[in-house]
Amino acid sequence: MDFAIILAVTIVGCFALRNPLKALPVAFYAAAIAIDVVYVYGVFFGLPRAIWSPLFVLIQKCELSLALFVVVMFIGCLNRGGRAYHWLKPVRSELSIVAWFLSLGHMAVYLESYLPRLLGGGEIGGNVMGAFVLAVVLLVLLVVLGVTSFAFVKRQMSTASWKKVQKLAYPFFGLVYVHLLLMLLPSALHGGLAAQASVAVYSVVFVGYALCRVGRALVDRSAEDAVSASNDPTPAISDEPEMVS
Repeated sequence: MDFAIILAVTIVGCFALRNPLKALPVAFYAAAIAIDVVYVYGVFFGLPRAIWSPLFVLIQKCELSLALFVVVMFIGCLNRGGRAYHWLKPVRSELSIVAWFLSLGHMAVYLESYLPRLLGGGEIGGNVMGAFVLAVVLLVLLVVLGVTSFAFVKRQMSTASWKKVQKLAYPFFGLVYVHLLLMLLPSALHGGLAAQASVAVYSVVFVGYALCRVGRALVDRSAEDAVSASNDPTPAISDEPEMVS
């Protein structure tokens, strides 16, 4: 249930901080890295409860990064003529990069916690191995998508290659949902109310996105067909399926 609140606040923050983010993106990237550093320090050396408690929810549980990724993905579903789309589309890349930086601390600590169990030589349960493999796949996708989000990297790639790479955002987003279910379903199935509420919230967000994205694709395809039928050389307005623009 915390995620619903964090997502709502994140959406408001994205609208409110749009201009500063566009003007000074490096400052936001530096802030995200600084938060990661403080979080990793807290994992190994401890922090006051007032500092660790929000870091635990926002970074260790990766809820702030996930909320930003949700905003980034849903931008592609917005009405192309709407004010929300035109306001947020120019900072889609920047939002994605901030989310990427924030997620790195979570991923590093998460993977580090699994390595001793995998390298210890003892018996490894199927759920542990499955969770680790999925985490590695997500990390690889995250690195590829994050690196290619930077403008200087994009400029070095052909448009076709960049678009193909950015289509990995779809499996990444889907696997994040699978990862969340693997973490939450055991508790939810055993009556954990908090886990059940979280599964419900995440399901609404991820399934809702899938439905909205399919609907957006159908609308765009109809617009393209209408242009083709009228022999109008002007291309229909469409959005790429990538995580960033």
